Amino acid sequence: MMGPAHSLSGAAAWLGVGAATAAAGRPMPWPVLVVGALICAGAALAPDLDHKSATISRAFGPISRGLCEIVDKLSYAVYKATKTPADARRSGGHRTLTHTWVWAVLCGAGASGLAIRGGRWAVLAILFVHLVLAVEGLLWRAARVSSDVLVWLLGATSAWILAGILDQPGNGAGWLFTAPGQEYLWLGLPIVLGALVHDIGDALTVSGCPILWPIPVGRKRWYPVGPPAVLRFRAGSWVELKVLMPAFMILGGVGGAAALDVI
Repeated sequence: MMGPAHSLSGAAAWLGVGAATAAAGRPMPWPVLVVGALICAGAALAPDLDHKSATISRAFGPISRGLCEIVDKLSYAVYKATKTPADARRSGGHRTLTHTWVWAVLCGAGASGLAIRGGRWAVLAILFVHLVLAVEGLLWRAARVSSDVLVWLLGATSAWILAGILDQPGNGAGWLFTAPGQEYLWLGLPIVLGALVHDIGDALTVSGCPILWPIPVGRKRWYPVGPPAVLRFRAGSWVELKVLMPAFMILGGVGGAAALDVI
């Protein structure tokens, strides 16, 4: 799928989690719901860090473009080192390592660890990166005609304000993990969810997605998981634009309303 659809699906997924936790009697404070949805929307773009033409490659200028090249080469190296004779021949690393559950879990665990050990500045950095990506994905039309610096300023300002709100008593810095020193440990959860939602979205397209790696399926270690061919679509097609994106908006709205006990 394309960047906007990925970001919408990520936000909708976290709002759905918010509805589920409310139904289970452990509702999220509203700042956690909002911040988590934005982080998840941004994280839903991150697996495409292996693609130089993806939205994320443009998000941070030369830094993200250079990182995309490194990740592409790393992903391709891992693919070559672990593929079986039945796996397809490839010339690049797109839709390999960064499109697996292993990558999603490692990114989420890394973010949680960084938030715990790095303190407030680490939390601000995590929020800044994902809020910039959320702007690029959710407000992609405006972001493309705006200066990168303006998008970065919006991300930095929003990160500072939201972190301040979360730090206030009862607003969610210690949501879910309540032991002393575990504030913001939950930040890894929307990152994992966003990456997995991205992979599921890509699995619906004609190319499929090797989300299960390194678990072998048949004779393939990089098996492109997906539904039957008749149910797949091409990225950017009318199915994505006219069906899935409106559906993500509706589901996200319903999930958010349920999470806030409006319905």
